[in-house]
Amino acid sequence: MNKALMANAAAAMAAMSAGASVVATRILVAETDPVSLVFYRYVIASVCMAPVLVALWPRDRISSRDWIKIAVFGALFFGFFPWAFNAALQYTTAARGAVGLATVPIQTLIIAAVFGRETLTGSKLLSVALAFAGIAVVFGPEALKVEGSDYLIGDGLMLLGAFSAALYSAFSRPVLGRYGPVFMTGITMVFGVLSVSPLVAVGGTMTTVPDFTSDGWIALIFLGTLGGAVQFTLFTWALRWLPPSRVVIYIALNPISAMLLAVVILGEPVTVILLTGLALVISGILVANLRRTAAPAHDRAGAD
Repeated sequence: MNKALMANAAAAMAAMSAGASVVATRILVAETDPVSLVFYRYVIASVCMAPVLVALWPRDRISSRDWIKIAVFGALFFGFFPWAFNAALQYTTAARGAVGLATVPIQTLIIAAVFGRETLTGSKLLSVALAFAGIAVVFGPEALKVEGSDYLIGDGLMLLGAFSAALYSAFSRPVLGRYGPVFMTGITMVFGVLSVSPLVAVGGTMTTVPDFTSDGWIALIFLGTLGGAVQFTLFTWALRWLPPSRVVIYIALNPISAMLLAVVILGEPVTVILLTGLALVISGILVANLRRTAAPAHDRAGAD
């Protein structure tokens, strides 16, 4: 199968899994604090990835420069980003959080264009605009229904988290190419855990067994396995073979898939608004994947 087609499928599956992860996160945010949730989730994910790390450990020595990059990427994507996402949902509604998260493709495209990672084209702008419009159609009216001023804190945290995810997406490809996406997923997860460890140590999380409900434990196990190790391996693998803007546009499927799960699992009604938003998101994905002639080299492989 064509590598690009496989990468698109991996990005789509990661986004659909992320939709279920949002539901699981909503369960656990009520039972623990955001930092502890990040720690628990990625400890489980790191344990799952440990055999892979051993098997894929590079034969050649990893340079000090690359170790620094790996540590920064891990702290950004598996430390700060999930913490900001978890914390944001304590201050703002899920609808506003979905809109904030949907800015990841926009931010990634801007960062990649400014730093020469991708060429800014009309089709790319149209694709991210369509995807964002899909989220805005579905969640926009509900996002406007807020009380008090705490939602501004949540909005700010979500946008900062989206920015950190955009940085990872735009700049990680050269390192992914050198060491492979599966190895990079595992090792950056470890650094994500290390980045939040001082905070959880101060809070006493490391010395106590979490007192979760049965639903909480199921949610945590899902977040660490399918919603952690598997989901981010798929996402990182897609980043290895596609330009960042084409991968992250699938993030717009995240909140849409969460709503579709609610339709299937909870029997919630299918609305015209939901179908319209889904159509816009899918249109954005299709525009992003229109066949292009001779894509620039840095669009295909990235620059170091």
